[in-house]
Amino acid sequence: MKTLRYDEYISIKLRELYTSFGYSLYSMSKFEEYDLYSKNKDFLISDYVITFTDTTGKLMALKPDVTLSIIKNTDIKESLIEKLCYNEKVYRVKREGDSFKEIMQTGLEAIGDIDSYTISEVLYLAMKSLNQISSNYNLDVSSMDIIKKALDVLPKSCDRSKLIKYIGNKSTHEIKSYLSSENIDESLYSPLVSLVSTSGKPSDIKAELEEIVSKIDAKAELDKLYNVIDEIKEENTRIDFSVILDPNYYNGIVFRGYVSEISESILSGGEYNNLMKRMNKKSKGVGFAVYLDSIDSLDTLEEYDFDYQIIYKKDSKELRKFVFSLQKDNKVYVAKEINTKIKVREVIEFKE
Repeated sequence: MKTLRYDEYISIKLRELYTSFGYSLYSMSKFEEYDLYSKNKDFLISDYVITFTDTTGKLMALKPDVTLSIIKNTDIKESLIEKLCYNEKVYRVKREGDSFKEIMQTGLEAIGDIDSYTISEVLYLAMKSLNQISSNYNLDVSSMDIIKKALDVLPKSCDRSKLIKYIGNKSTHEIKSYLSSENIDESLYSPLVSLVSTSGKPSDIKAELEEIVSKIDAKAELDKLYNVIDEIKEENTRIDFSVILDPNYYNGIVFRGYVSEISESILSGGEYNNLMKRMNKKSKGVGFAVYLDSIDSLDTLEEYDFDYQIIYKKDSKELRKFVFSLQKDNKVYVAKEINTKIKVREVIEFKE
């Protein structure tokens, strides 16, 4: 008997979700040339990368990220869209950890002629991914383009990296304090402070945001934001401009996903046209990753339809004996393939 971990079970459910929308499963090598990651260290969750020298003398790395590998190895015409999903093991130091781990990473990427529909579809699938993990979830959405407009009205001498850090921390006090110390007129940075201070359901804050963006000429960017989130369930969607990713890689719509049982985000993504340019690709890109290493604690918190789902290949007396013994005190679902439409506490692959 082999018991599937909760993250493995969720990855199967997510893969089924993504392929149902036309995303093809993408498989890749466990390692890439180290140069790919050394040039894009800021894009990685951790700076630490496991390296080794292969038989040709090249410095290689066990892959710490999937997106970079997909972009490097995918070449598509600008007028087309390639939709890919993945379920791959990556090797890196876990968040808030101090040692390397083999971590299952699941997600999807759309590369090519990206339009508002494609971005909206990716956001929808991000929302559905969170809902597969927990019914108590939130998808926080922001716009790097609107933030950029708010920063562009400030003098070039202002430290953008410092301001981006303050925005991510939602620290309006530090934004004000820093810009005041630089003798920047309050009228120039008040739109930025207002953006960071304003968050909530899209319909609740639309009028307020329209007034703010009118001061920085960002109406088109706000219209795009509302256009792509229009069909997403609003009760689980918030606009929050403290959701900000590295502008060297990301542009446009960015987002993070949360479930109530875990304090940190378990999903992150957005448009990464700037990353595509850095890697000399002419097409655009949008996608997200689900951090399956963060959801182990949910295994005992969900409500389940069944205690066990037993997967078997052939009938036998041992199988029946095992199933019937479990059914005395538990609810058991038995099938030859995993049923991802039901919630179970544990999946067991029965082998004699």
